[in-house]
Amino acid sequence: MTSPHGIDPAVPPSGTGCVECDAGGGWWFHLRRCAQCGHIGCCDDSPGKHATAHARDSGHPVIRSFEPGEAWFYDYETSEGYASGPPLAPPESHPVDQPTPGPAGRVPADWADRLG
Repeated sequence: MTSPHGIDPAVPPSGTGCVECDAGGGWWFHLRRCAQCGHIGCCDDSPGKHATAHARDSGHPVIRSFEPGEAWFYDYETSEGYASGPPLAPPESHPVDQPTPGPAGRVPADWADRLG
């Protein structure tokens, strides 16, 4: 059952990379996880900005970082970040050996110039 705050701790992540970037052969800088449905999207510094697009299109307001060692949440409706929140279904991040930016083999050599 989904909490009134847009968080369903029982839902696992959709995968280890941005759903839309993987489907289209793109790349990302950092990954974000929808706290309601588990959709993995790329951050707003990534070319696709798919996490924000998912929140807008789905009405799911809360994301959590999907980066190793990060457990913060962000609520798009209130524009507030939270240092922590309820534990979500594993895994809590993409694999540690998955590079940032990623995925390996799809990141252009001039990636730093393309961010923003």
